[in-house]
Amino acid sequence: MSEFYTSLDHFAILPALLMGLFGCAIFLFDLWLFPSAREKRYLAWFVIVAEIFVGVALFRQFVYLESTGVSSVAAFKGLLSIDGFSIFFNFMFLVAALLAAMVSYRYLEEERENHGEYYALLLMAQCGMFFLASATELVSLFIGVELMTITFYVLVGFLARDKRSNEAAIKYFILGSFSSAFLAYGFSLLYGLTGSTRLAEITAALVSRPLDEPLLVIAIITTTVGVLFKLAAAPFHMWAPDVYEGAPTPVTAYLAVGSKAAAVALLLRLFEGPLASSREVWEPMIALVAIVTITVGNLGALSQHNIKRMLAYSAIAHAGYMLLGLVAGNETGIKGVVIYAFVYTFMNFGAFLVLIGLRQQDASGETMEELHGLMRRNGPASVMMLVFLVSLAGIPPTAGFIAKYFIFLALIETGHYWLALIGVLYVAVAIYYYFRVVRAMFLESPSSTMNLIPSLGLRLAIVGAGVGTIGLGVVAEPFLRLAGMSILR
Repeated sequence: MSEFYTSLDHFAILPALLMGLFGCAIFLFDLWLFPSAREKRYLAWFVIVAEIFVGVALFRQFVYLESTGVSSVAAFKGLLSIDGFSIFFNFMFLVAALLAAMVSYRYLEEERENHGEYYALLLMAQCGMFFLASATELVSLFIGVELMTITFYVLVGFLARDKRSNEAAIKYFILGSFSSAFLAYGFSLLYGLTGSTRLAEITAALVSRPLDEPLLVIAIITTTVGVLFKLAAAPFHMWAPDVYEGAPTPVTAYLAVGSKAAAVALLLRLFEGPLASSREVWEPMIALVAIVTITVGNLGALSQHNIKRMLAYSAIAHAGYMLLGLVAGNETGIKGVVIYAFVYTFMNFGAFLVLIGLRQQDASGETMEELHGLMRRNGPASVMMLVFLVSLAGIPPTAGFIAKYFIFLALIETGHYWLALIGVLYVAVAIYYYFRVVRAMFLESPSSTMNLIPSLGLRLAIVGAGVGTIGLGVVAEPFLRLAGMSILR
């Protein structure tokens, strides 16, 4: 037995085991200990406890790498890897799941859909994300993709009595199935070309193959399509606005930051690993997709009156900026992509948190009109929303500025001047639609006199997201060192 499962294997997969065990425990506790709808809120605490244990396990992995002086450790005979990359991204997923759990119980009670399985599904989705960051083998990566996406299909349609939620789940399921098929086909071609599913062996085998080989080109294209759908990059973005609008707002926030960060992890694992030697084939394609994505995202956001749809198009644009870092391809660019994914977790989740606080019995809290005069009804919420929007726009001294700075710096260092110019011009477009929201909050007359009383969990989550958004911009050096350690080598 020791030949197949060693103590190092257990050490590597421990965070995922904890997520799975706590998720299963929540199902049981929901049935036995908390039968009433009011008691379901206590299950959110199990998610928080689970994240504490997961965080300790990840920290132990970080300490192990530091103490041994190695950059990575292979487990399960090369199927999983403990490295700075996996630890960094898994901490990112932990933050997203923790924030989602903290703000969900009041929202679900307002919607009368407070069911225990919701909290277990949060952990199951995070478990899938774990494999996208840690797996170094195609089958394990695909299992991670499916575990994450299938869980999100359920979460998106969790509001059973809401037609928008049901419609969003169906659209996400149908389009997600197509993207998974593309990804599976691309992976199967890579296996057929190299005779292995391990990324290291695929990398070594592809180095010697001609770049114009038809099967290799098809494998790159189909794999790219599958990954770009998960990233919500144009023209594979069509699911995002409807899903963001129809899903429960805490799920929208978790999906927007968690699944995007997981897609970035998968993107870097593949394109900085097995497909690195084929850069001449995919770089022009990714560059074109990045520009189209930024264009579609920013122009689409201009005409939106539903804030969740606006943030969906904004998320599409941000995916384009991350792709620009991949196009640059140097260490600054890859570091910029990692930084962007992390700061996006705080600033984008923070904007959704404010919308969750606006949800009342008679109001969705999602439209521009419902934000009118927010400054007079809840000054702190409007100020925090301003911070998050300023960061999303990339204005200093916020974390969003740091993220965009590294992307543009990498493009200039690698001679992609026209890409950098286009990216900078679209920042001006983004400032316009973000500040439409600011204008509604600070200058318009209040549309309601109802006082907003956010839950304790929501207040703590907003403060945490705000501290991350401002702190990572003002005191960036320690964070930049951690991001540098996470670069794949």
